[in-house]
Amino acid sequence: MAEYQPGVCNIGANQRRARRLSAIASFAVAVGITLAVVGGAVPDLSLWATVPFIFGGYVGAFQDYFRFCVAFGALARYDLSGSGGESGRVDASEAVRADRRQAAKILLLAAVATVVTSGLGAVLLRLV
Repeated sequence: MAEYQPGVCNIGANQRRARRLSAIASFAVAVGITLAVVGGAVPDLSLWATVPFIFGGYVGAFQDYFRFCVAFGALARYDLSGSGGESGRVDASEAVRADRRQAAKILLLAAVATVVTSGLGAVLLRLV
């Protein structure tokens, strides 16, 4: 049975699976757009369209990995159903602060990973 841990764990197996699938779908769209650019089907500027999908992919992947939902953290909620736990609202102000700090860290990690991935992708595509 999973338990809510402020700033550490606020989602269970079902919620993690949803984030994992969201990450896979987002990265797949980004790869599809990139292949369309490389294949000449769309203009090079279309690569900018991959940025939100890459960011979304990283957010989903990091939420799955860290067992922590950014939106639930911001909204002071948790959902551990699917892992033998329960869902509910976070009332303790210290726990809410810890959750919001973790949510911000995940978004920052996703932003940094997006910039690095996009930058490397742009450099590699210039070499092609």
